[in-house]
Amino acid sequence: MPADGLSLLTAEFSDPTGLGHIVRNNLGAIIAIVEHKDASPLQQQIKEINSGILITTSKILRNYLPCLQPHNAQGEYYLTDIIGMLHTDGIPINCLLAINQEEVAGVNDQKQLAKLERQYQKNIADNLMAQGLNLMDPSRFDVRGDLMIGSDVTIDINVIIEGKVSIDANTTIGPNNFLKNSRIGKNVLIKTNCVIEDAIIADNCIVGPFARIRPNSYLANGARVGNFVEIKNAKIGKNSKASHLSYLGDAIIGDDVNIGAGTITCNYDGVDKHQTIIEDLVFIGSNTALVAPITIEKGAVIGAGSVIVEDAPADKLTVARVKQITIENWSRKKEK
Repeated sequence: MPADGLSLLTAEFSDPTGLGHIVRNNLGAIIAIVEHKDASPLQQQIKEINSGILITTSKILRNYLPCLQPHNAQGEYYLTDIIGMLHTDGIPINCLLAINQEEVAGVNDQKQLAKLERQYQKNIADNLMAQGLNLMDPSRFDVRGDLMIGSDVTIDINVIIEGKVSIDANTTIGPNNFLKNSRIGKNVLIKTNCVIEDAIIADNCIVGPFARIRPNSYLANGARVGNFVEIKNAKIGKNSKASHLSYLGDAIIGDDVNIGAGTITCNYDGVDKHQTIIEDLVFIGSNTALVAPITIEKGAVIGAGSVIVEDAPADKLTVARVKQITIENWSRKKEK
C-alpha cells in the first residue's frame, strides 16, 4: 500500500442485502462504498461488499474524518464515505478480495452467530479429517479448544472437545461424550455418554458407558471403568476394573484389582479428604464401603456388603457385617 493510500478487504456475497456495496468505475477502480439503504436499485445488485476491514494512515484519517457529513438515509457518519473523497482527490485505493465470504461475514443476531459457528466447526472438522480422523458426522462435532489426533481415530456423533485434548492411534470415541483437557492413549474405547475432565487414559482402556472421570484421575494400561462409575483424583492400576455403580475418590488402586458393584471410598469426613489405598490383586465385593484413610493390602478379599474401617491384611478374607437374624412372629403389613 502506498504511504498515503488506503487498502480494503472485500468479499462477494450472493445476498448482499444490508451491506455496503463496492462501486467501481469502467476501469475497475473503486470509487465509492454505498450502504444498502442509500444505494440505487442498480447498486443494490452489486455482489461485492465491504468487509469493514481496511488499512490506512493516521494522516488520511486526520485529514478526512472532519469532512464526514450525515447525509444518508440513517443520518449517521459513515467512515466509508472517505473512499469517495479519496477517489476524488486521486489518492490510491487498493483492494484484496477475500476467498471465503464466511471469514468476513458480520454478526448482528444469534442466528448469524450460530451460522458462523457451524462454518467454523466445519472448517475444523475438514482439517482434522484431512489428517485422517474418521468423523461419523462432521455436522455433529464440536471442538472448543485444541484437538490432536493419532492415526485411525474414530469419533462418533455429538462429541464435544474442550480445552486441550489429545487422542492417540486406533482409539474410538463413542457418541455423546464430553472430553476436556485430557490425554487419551492408543487402542482406547470410550463408550457412549461419558464425561472425562483433566484426566489421563492410558493405552488399551475401556471407559463407559455413562462413566465420569473427574480431574487428576489416571487410568493405567488396560484399566476398565464401566457404567455409572465416578473416578476423582484417583489412580486405577493396570488391568484393574470397576465395572458398575461405584465411586472411587482420592484413591490409589493397584494392578489387577476388581472393584465390585456399589463400592464407594468414603473419603470425606465433613472437613478433610482422606486417601484409600488398594494394593495389587485385591478383590472388593459388591456394596462395600471403604472408610478412609485405609489400606487394603495385596491379595486381600473383602466380603460383599462390608463397611471396612481398618486396614485389611494381605491374602485374607475380611468381612464386616451385622449378624443376619430372622424375626419370628412377624407379618407384613397389609392394605386395608
